[in-house]
Amino acid sequence: MAVIVVTGSASGIGRATRERLEAEDNQVIGVDLRDAEVLADLAIPAGRVAALTNVLQATHGHIDGLVVCAGVGPEFEPWSTIVSLNYFGAHAFLVGLREALTTAESPAAVAVSSNSSVLPNSDTPLVNACLAGNEDEARDLALTLDGHRTYAGSKLALARWVRRNAPGADWAASGIRLNAVAPGAVLTPLLQRGLDHPAYGAAIRNFPIPLGDFGTPDQIAAVITFLLGPDASFFCGSVLFVDGGTDALLRPDEY
Repeated sequence: MAVIVVTGSASGIGRATRERLEAEDNQVIGVDLRDAEVLADLAIPAGRVAALTNVLQATHGHIDGLVVCAGVGPEFEPWSTIVSLNYFGAHAFLVGLREALTTAESPAAVAVSSNSSVLPNSDTPLVNACLAGNEDEARDLALTLDGHRTYAGSKLALARWVRRNAPGADWAASGIRLNAVAPGAVLTPLLQRGLDHPAYGAAIRNFPIPLGDFGTPDQIAAVITFLLGPDASFFCGSVLFVDGGTDALLRPDEY
């Protein structure tokens, strides 16, 4: 039985991932604000420290897989919380549980980015502040942007961190496969809040999806579960767009 840690496990993609993993007889240690084995607020440094301590105690320092999924959408205010949770919360768990992953026979980690990360205006100074590890600066920059650019920037920073680190000594050379998924519009509570928002609802509804409809959490969970498993043993540093064709439509010559 594999032991897999999933942040954001109480709803949306995280919950669907948990259900898939448990259906395959894995033990899941969920981390969320509610309905999880480890209750914590990953948007604040103290919450991350407490969560990591509790996860390591619960797993005795051994995990086989990690999914960093906890996040909020562009409608969430204050915008500074978006970057603290989406990037710094995810980063803390990737770094904080890396050593525990090295104890597994075939460890893997998956970060949940977004296809918003490659949209115009996503690459702002916020991204470099995240990658430099400067949370205070990133939070200050978020307040000068807006929810969309903060969300997109936090997800771009996470994808870049995965790409830059996956082939390196701490990950691939240590036997850990690190990859990311970039979902499009997926019908989760997070997306519903965006649909209900007066500023973002129309933009979300008008976002082109060649396959015609929003995705489901289980469709994304299927790809995450695949990346954790043995059939993805040659994946390293990949960012898989699972978005109904949106990225291919908007950027046909970039891949």
